[in-house]
Amino acid sequence: MRKKTKLFTTVLIAAMIMITGCGANNSGSTGNDASKGSGSTEKETFKVGMEAGYAPFNWSQNDNSNGAVSISGTSEFAGGYDLEMAKKIANGLGKELVIVKTEWDGLVPALQSDKIDGIIAGMSPTAKRKESIDFSDNYYKSNLVMVVKKGGKYEGATSIQDFNGAKITAQLNTFHYSVIDQINGVSKQTAMDNFPAMRVALESGIIDGYVSERPEAVSASAANENYAMVEFKDGFQTSEDDTAIAVGLKKGSEYTTKINDILKGITEEQRTSIMDTAIKNQPAAK
Repeated sequence: MRKKTKLFTTVLIAAMIMITGCGANNSGSTGNDASKGSGSTEKETFKVGMEAGYAPFNWSQNDNSNGAVSISGTSEFAGGYDLEMAKKIANGLGKELVIVKTEWDGLVPALQSDKIDGIIAGMSPTAKRKESIDFSDNYYKSNLVMVVKKGGKYEGATSIQDFNGAKITAQLNTFHYSVIDQINGVSKQTAMDNFPAMRVALESGIIDGYVSERPEAVSASAANENYAMVEFKDGFQTSEDDTAIAVGLKKGSEYTTKINDILKGITEEQRTSIMDTAIKNQPAAK
């Protein structure tokens, strides 16, 4: 009986140790997980939408050279002026930058549905867009120009009216397309989805020119010796918001004030330098 009691006691103690041990392990595991959740050094993300196809503002490339950042869900990397601004903004917010490649027409819907936190894609804060989303302060301003065939009849144009009768287009759902109507007698062509498509159309003679912002036109003419940029003495009539570029944000976004503070810390000299570097580093120019 005593032997049996001792054995029973031994088994009971062993069982209690096992239970206590398991409890300790479980408690430790939960504690570690909780600690990891609350004290993790991993940063929250700031998801930025861009076309990655509007050099020198944004483009896609095959590696991370020149500071390019991987595009979420792809094997590509994003580069360009917008990307560099996005990096500065994400860093200022203390968040990890995530680039989400999105078609131009899908940028605003992606923002409104919380698929992205901001649009940094060469987007102008037009009155129409302000009806559906908010914008930060401007982070770039550019003039409108025309991209034409080098050596062609329109290369020497000095006024938009010199394009009377010309076949002209611009990107779909941009104010670039609407200003074409300011040209008397112009042959306004169907708007195109993106700039690579317009460059191909210009090369093949389908169009005589397309409306663009100066940085893109410099980029296009640097990438292809057959293109020329036309700047005007008598140019398009635009508003300041039309030619400015800002960060698109959801209505009432918590980021707006913070991003404006970050942008204030980036001087005009720095912005010019970033754009010059982007034009130099664009893949098509190499």
